[in-house]
Amino acid sequence: MAPLGQLPAPSAISIPSRGQFIVELLLALVLTRIPYISVPFKWLESYFHEISHGLATLITGGVVSHIQLFPNGAGLCFSQGGWPVVIGFAGYFGAALWGLLIFNLATWRQWIRLSFAVLGLAVLLTMLLWGRDLLTLGILSLLALLFLLPLKLSHSPILTLSLRVMALMVMLNALASPTVLFGLTGLGDAAMLAQLTWLPAVFWVTLWVLTSLLMLWLCWRRIDDAAK
Repeated sequence: MAPLGQLPAPSAISIPSRGQFIVELLLALVLTRIPYISVPFKWLESYFHEISHGLATLITGGVVSHIQLFPNGAGLCFSQGGWPVVIGFAGYFGAALWGLLIFNLATWRQWIRLSFAVLGLAVLLTMLLWGRDLLTLGILSLLALLFLLPLKLSHSPILTLSLRVMALMVMLNALASPTVLFGLTGLGDAAMLAQLTWLPAVFWVTLWVLTSLLMLWLCWRRIDDAAK
């Protein structure tokens, strides 16, 4: 017990209970299905998708020209060079991985504000380096506000909750988005990878779905291990 008049130091760890995690997951699922409200979070998943393409391009020796985002949640990354297979796979996989990273950051109280700040600055940097058209710049501006405005909620548990729910929404969108490719012929990352590798598009879509499920399971493992 802390001495009289002295408050105990807050724990550095902020891991929700199993029940709270399920509630947050259901909340994220509902928010991704509500018209209009879900739109900024679709942009968020699209941003992480395209930025993952861009980073994979740079890592494999290519050059990124610009990124384009659309109101319906679609996006494009224009680049040259690099390893096409890695670049093509990185989009959906990277979005889910970003979600997992953000969720883990949201379980450490001292990293919450820094996480929001870094993510907001990353979006602003993307605007400067790879934003060209007004629509994309507008969407990126809104995403930057989505990260930077919560910094006003200093030391608020809403920060932790909102960052975890945001991360879960990114992972859920990364899980659902590839399934749209099942109905497309000759379009999308899966079709491109099928042409490059001779593995069918359904293989890549299934792999993306499984990796997204893996990211969600790793989130649950972190919660479950902390509860033991």
